[in-house]
Amino acid sequence: MNPSRTAYGTWSGGRYMHFGEMLEEDRYQNCIRLAYESGVRTFVTADVYGQGKADRALGEALQDYPRESYCLVGTIGHDFYKGTRAGSGGYPRFTDSDLRSPADYRDFLRMACEKSLASCGTNYFDLLLLHNPDEKGYTREEVWQGMSGLKDEGMVNLLGVAPGPANGFTLDLIHAFERFGEIIDWAMIILNPLEPWPGQSVLPAAKKHEVEILTRVVDYGGLFHGDMKPGHQFKAGDHRSYRPEGWVEAGHERIEKMQDVIDRHGLSLLHFACLWNLSQEPVKSVVPTFIQEAGESARAIEDKIKEFGSLPEIVLSPEDVESVRLAGDNTGCMKLKGASQRHESSERPDEWPMRSELLELAQRYELGSEW
Repeated sequence: MNPSRTAYGTWSGGRYMHFGEMLEEDRYQNCIRLAYESGVRTFVTADVYGQGKADRALGEALQDYPRESYCLVGTIGHDFYKGTRAGSGGYPRFTDSDLRSPADYRDFLRMACEKSLASCGTNYFDLLLLHNPDEKGYTREEVWQGMSGLKDEGMVNLLGVAPGPANGFTLDLIHAFERFGEIIDWAMIILNPLEPWPGQSVLPAAKKHEVEILTRVVDYGGLFHGDMKPGHQFKAGDHRSYRPEGWVEAGHERIEKMQDVIDRHGLSLLHFACLWNLSQEPVKSVVPTFIQEAGESARAIEDKIKEFGSLPEIVLSPEDVESVRLAGDNTGCMKLKGASQRHESSERPDEWPMRSELLELAQRYELGSEW
């Protein structure tokens, strides 16, 4: 089953990723079931969330539904089996040279896929994504031969890549499409009306190489759910508290410039953000983060999930898409991850030096030379 227009991620609910209030286990699983009952038919999980706990929670929540009735997307690549967590930097990628050589990549991928499948209570993923790869993940043939081997064994039906955790990796992604496009079916990127850059830069190359796009952070940290107002106070440890001060207020100001498009189509903020993404080829699926905000005025997370399940079949015109992009333009607002001219050596798994072939690629796709 190919990913559907609407998808639900196990990072929602604050249990395994710290956003808003952390849901109790029963409510967390009920939200997954509510998403299914509301019409959502794609569920995205990652083995590193809770070191298998999110996979198991998802499997338990969906166990009463026919397996063929939903699309299951798995995500592997962090080695929490053998690696040591580096604080906020998380677990190392399985391609870390301190953990194994390229000859052992396939064995790790098979092991991680098998364990994630067992936790989810199934024997296949409809789509398996390579999670937050380092430079080797984007460039080494051994990585993608290992991923392809999982497909050959019937453990997965489709393959893809999920860059992150922060924004960037644009040239790395396009280069991977060019080298491994016959293997890569899907890519998951950050994209929403307040973050058109750099995600939109990937879309033409993805379309050219027939890679379909799943977009995350559609809600822009919760702003498009409608209950995060100017002056919102974040709890200690909330991932969004690390964003620049004033980002909520600035986001509201930019949304006001999009209000004509929103009102003309009679859309809620979340429907608007989702449809803006889906109105661009080759975006085929959207997966917001569902957050239970704190406070008496906060909407119930269940209401947000129901709203998402009723996403209308509307396609915005190219003119509307462009006017929204201009209103939300965030070009240059952050230092991007991945290949960068800032780096002379690779000291972190999400940052590495620029390569000449990537700058040549940027010229071919008219993406400029400042990376």
